[in-house]
Amino acid sequence: MGQTSYATLNTNSLPSQAVNDSRAFIGRLKPDAGIAEPLYLQLQRQIIQMIEAGELNDGDSLPSERVLAEALKLSRTTVRRCYDELREQDYISTHGRAGVMVKAPPRINPELGKLKGFTEEMREIGVEPSTQLLERRIVSDRTIASVFNRPSTARFLKLVRLRLGDGIPMTREVAWYDLTIAPALAEWDIEGSAYQFLQQRCGIALDHGEQTIEAAMSNEDEMAVFGFLEPSPCLLLKRKTYATNGQMAEYVEGTFRGDAYTYRITLKMSP
Repeated sequence: MGQTSYATLNTNSLPSQAVNDSRAFIGRLKPDAGIAEPLYLQLQRQIIQMIEAGELNDGDSLPSERVLAEALKLSRTTVRRCYDELREQDYISTHGRAGVMVKAPPRINPELGKLKGFTEEMREIGVEPSTQLLERRIVSDRTIASVFNRPSTARFLKLVRLRLGDGIPMTREVAWYDLTIAPALAEWDIEGSAYQFLQQRCGIALDHGEQTIEAAMSNEDEMAVFGFLEPSPCLLLKRKTYATNGQMAEYVEGTFRGDAYTYRITLKMSP
């Protein structure tokens, strides 16, 4: 995969001291009895939004059913149903006297600046990588051919993959590889690192990647694989990877979930 940009947007809008402050949390909840959506679903949706935006972190405490019901002037049945649904979807857990706690995906914060694959990157930070192949095709695509500066009839290996760290979906990635310079990729079994295959099996020495990063909301396909109930903040990374001879070998568009990635950049003083 590509440049060490496997990171994401931390959209923390709750003050740091308010993570375990019930009053701050309750103040963010806005159930409205005047709309058609059931109150328990409104609460469930709002709490999930906080978790997926990184405003509530793994292990953070939530108010008890009684406290939340009294504060919001709702029935305990409504709050209980909300919490039951959140438990069913694995967003919260209950631990006896410890109360209700948030269950959120781990945050990954690799350092920027190096061209390496997802597998290598995850292992370097102690996370076990895995992949689910969603689509594999040999295609001719006029738009992609123009990105590679190839004729419209050029053939590419297209891969759509869900990349996971410790079993947690991290990114949905669509990648194209130029079969003109790496025909052996047509027979690749998709095991291991694409970069290692390009270098070891295809004899292509990779030199550098050019990457752009932009904010995006998850689309329907991404919501499905990330388990989001509605569009959520993500990072869209677009990367072109070049060989030492200047030929472009790979083009990737990866959508990284915004609740699991944090960019880490080391800044040095100029001489």
